[in-house]
Amino acid sequence: MSTLARIKQAAAVLNGVARRTPLLNSPFLDEIAGRRVFVKAECLQHTGSFKLRGAWFAISQLSDEDRARGVIAFSSGNHAQGVAYAAKAAGIPSVIIMPQDAPALKIANTRALGAEVVLYDRATEDRDAIGEKLSSARGLTLIKPFDNTDVIAGQGTVGLEIAQDAAALGITHADVLVCCGGGGLTGGVALGLSETDLRARPVEPVGFDDVARSLRAGTIEGNAALTGSICDAIITPAPGNLTFPIMAQRCGPGMTVTDDEALRAVALAFQRLKIVVEPGGAVSLAAALFHADQIEGDAVICVATGGNVDAEMFTRALGTL
Repeated sequence: MSTLARIKQAAAVLNGVARRTPLLNSPFLDEIAGRRVFVKAECLQHTGSFKLRGAWFAISQLSDEDRARGVIAFSSGNHAQGVAYAAKAAGIPSVIIMPQDAPALKIANTRALGAEVVLYDRATEDRDAIGEKLSSARGLTLIKPFDNTDVIAGQGTVGLEIAQDAAALGITHADVLVCCGGGGLTGGVALGLSETDLRARPVEPVGFDDVARSLRAGTIEGNAALTGSICDAIITPAPGNLTFPIMAQRCGPGMTVTDDEALRAVALAFQRLKIVVEPGGAVSLAAALFHADQIEGDAVICVATGGNVDAEMFTRALGTL
């Protein structure tokens, strides 16, 4: 079970491994949002996203026998790279199942980190079924991208860091907006904020708001489609069975943004903060900037979850300036 104590254990394991990413601020973004905006730049993390945290901690908890056999994961790219990076550091084999339409950069980076990449069609094939089949056939340990207690704990270290840095800045009450797919980071951050008055809130692309709808309904709801947004990093079938109860208990209402708003946020993050963020990693900032009426308080904190964006998509984003 993921708990605050488990997250603190993960923080100890990750100390000296994961980068402690900064909270960035720009008066230009504050003016757009009408309040202070702080961005937790996880795009500066090793492998370009927060995913390293959960992957590293999960692999660190495996038995010697499981480590020897290797690990398997499925991901559109950021969890893939996190697992591949951690597995390579541990000297163990990794197999990563990735959608065929994942950004070429993410596929190339995952292979460069030593992983065996297996591609699938996310519109017609079930990645869970593929993962279960391969893990059973080869004796690999499946490290799910969000529905894994150790992964949730590792991602929760982002929340711990936000809590500490917000306190140092004198921020005691604020929404913490989190780019949300299956809820591993959002649930982990919510747990990591347990000892504060900061409130985690999931942000998703319009049309892929399974978490927001699930929170309103009080039960897990899925997405009708699994393709159709440039925010590939956070398109998932439904919230996780482990993550949803955490979010239902601890998170505020979800928010949604359009692809165009995500692109504008990518451009503004580069222009004003000098960071590179992918569209799926920028929806939290987009919500803060363009949906300020849905946020309370004089400050908001956004987690910029990943920066693994193809040059073509980044150029398209810059064209919105």
